[in-house]
Amino acid sequence: MSYKELKALYHNNIKDVKKQLFYANAYLSKANKEGNSIEKARGWYLLSLLCSGEKAIRYLDSTIYYSKNLNDMKYPAYAFSRKAYEFVYKSNYKEAIDNFLIAEKIAKKNNIDFYYHVKYSIAVLRSEQLGEVNEALKLYKECFNYYKEKDVRESKYSYAYQDVLFGLADAYKTLHQLDSATYYNKLGYKESKLTKDFEYNTLFVLNEGANSVEKKMYNTAIDSINKALPRIIFYKNSENTLASYYYLGKAYNGLGKMDKAAENFIKVDSIYNKTKKITPEFTSGYLFLISYFKNKNDKENQLKYLSQYMFIDSLLQTDYKELSKKLEKEYDIPNLILEKENLIQDLTNGKNRFYWEIGLLLSLVIITTSFGVYQYKIKKRQYSKFEKLIYESANSEIETNKPIKKEIKSIKSGIENIGINQELVGQILEKLNHFEITKGYLSSNITVQSLSDAFETNSKYISKVVNTYKGKSFIQYINDLRVEDALKSLKEDNKLRKYTIQALAIEFGFNNSESFSTAFYKKTGIKPVYFIKQLEKINEA
Repeated sequence: MSYKELKALYHNNIKDVKKQLFYANAYLSKANKEGNSIEKARGWYLLSLLCSGEKAIRYLDSTIYYSKNLNDMKYPAYAFSRKAYEFVYKSNYKEAIDNFLIAEKIAKKNNIDFYYHVKYSIAVLRSEQLGEVNEALKLYKECFNYYKEKDVRESKYSYAYQDVLFGLADAYKTLHQLDSATYYNKLGYKESKLTKDFEYNTLFVLNEGANSVEKKMYNTAIDSINKALPRIIFYKNSENTLASYYYLGKAYNGLGKMDKAAENFIKVDSIYNKTKKITPEFTSGYLFLISYFKNKNDKENQLKYLSQYMFIDSLLQTDYKELSKKLEKEYDIPNLILEKENLIQDLTNGKNRFYWEIGLLLSLVIITTSFGVYQYKIKKRQYSKFEKLIYESANSEIETNKPIKKEIKSIKSGIENIGINQELVGQILEKLNHFEITKGYLSSNITVQSLSDAFETNSKYISKVVNTYKGKSFIQYINDLRVEDALKSLKEDNKLRKYTIQALAIEFGFNNSESFSTAFYKKTGIKPVYFIKQLEKINEA
């Protein structure tokens, strides 16, 4: 048989794994016999689709090996992308991102459709697994701008386009830009109806129901979710069944119907117990159940859901970087531990309530007093750092303004260590000096690669020179320059002090307020809000 015939038989027997395995092996055997590298790659890829985990990764590595130098439209890009998903399933997000980026780079050369497919996959990973919703939103927008120029009613693009619409709607919902979320939900609903993708049509109904919960339109939300839920169950979509019950719980909670809310949050827990899958977005239902059963003095159920919540927290903390912030905001972990211990003691020993309350009161007094002292020390330390920034002018000067020749001479021994020609080092340092003087670091899209392109040199050389002569990583170097510029500008221009932190972040080359605040604190030991506040006090005085 021809490769085309064997491949067709493989796909036509999608419900019979044994037959698929037989045809995949026949395909690979034919390729080996003929010494056809690209068909060997495809044969290993077909085998990888029939398994998961380490076995699938080994097969995919074989695909990569046989196709890496062939400039094929599909391989090895497909194999790297598929490897990335295998790492996602294992919660190894670093390896997943690495493989997605390789797949994206390869596809960009000769398969632009797949390039945007991979870009979308990276966006989903950043949004759902890493909590980096702002970063994911940018990628979703890039994909949207690409697909909207295509015939999105064709089967070739319709599903990918609706994927992106759903991603946009979900990201805007998470960022609480609810009107934008509604816009993309409505657009997705319309497209999925026209292309008769009934499952996606249902998901857009559910997503707008969830969005209505965030808008506090609780009855509208309940109506939408109840319309979607039977169809989601029909499609055996356990992840979105869990989401449906979670948002029903939130909606009933918003209406003050606590018993109905508890009923739905208990269903969320029931699904988790079956699937062992949950994301941080849906964990706050446990906080409701803990409080709900506490108010009913049902200590057994209170302990049950408290224990479940803390168990899930322990599993998720390493996988979701935003979780610690979420938990601090919604529930204090030390109090959870204390409450759990107290519940166990109450249930097993019948602890005397009076002494328990006295002990808790004393603990609160001690904690409050300690917290007050701690806060005083923090404020004192912060003001000391502020004074240092204001009155020690040497600390506010950008150290990279030092003469280039003097810098080269002072660290001459470092030239041999980094293995770069002295003349080339001098050229790079001169260009870095010009880069600093012209404030090139204020561009938000500066990377070591873009700078190396501008300097017409190797990115590794720039990294080594910055590490040796600036004494820091490239990212820290750029961020320090931006913060130094911010310090100087904020001291000199009182109009800038009226800007929001987000506006200041953009002004000084950062992508968002969080990255600006983090870099500012790392450099100065204080937050930009505090620095501006103290500057205003000096100005008023």
